[in-house]
Amino acid sequence: MKTHKDLNVWKKSIDVVTMIYHETDKFPTSELYGLTNQIRRSAVSIPSNIAEGAGRSSKKEFSHFLSIAIGSTSELETQIIISRNLGFLPNRTVEILLAEIEDIRKMTIGLMKSIDKS
Repeated sequence: MKTHKDLNVWKKSIDVVTMIYHETDKFPTSELYGLTNQIRRSAVSIPSNIAEGAGRSSKKEFSHFLSIAIGSTSELETQIIISRNLGFLPNRTVEILLAEIEDIRKMTIGLMKSIDKS
């Protein structure tokens, strides 16, 4: 691995952040400092923690930051479901986002396992 930018999971999570920003632009302005902000922070946390872990000097540290990224996927998933329930996101968008988030979770777990083995 050269840098975090070479990791497919990082690239995929950047794409999800972009989608999240586009979708949350449509949320009510009353949610700007509430759910909109929380969703964006959770989404940004995923590639940020992957990048930070990849930049660390030990495999143990990398694995720790991947674990944090996995936690952020669960947080984001929860916030997406809440957004759907409040009528802020259409079902089809929710389905797409949840599938992407699950892929990122699985990819991150796989990366963590491969780091722990080496």
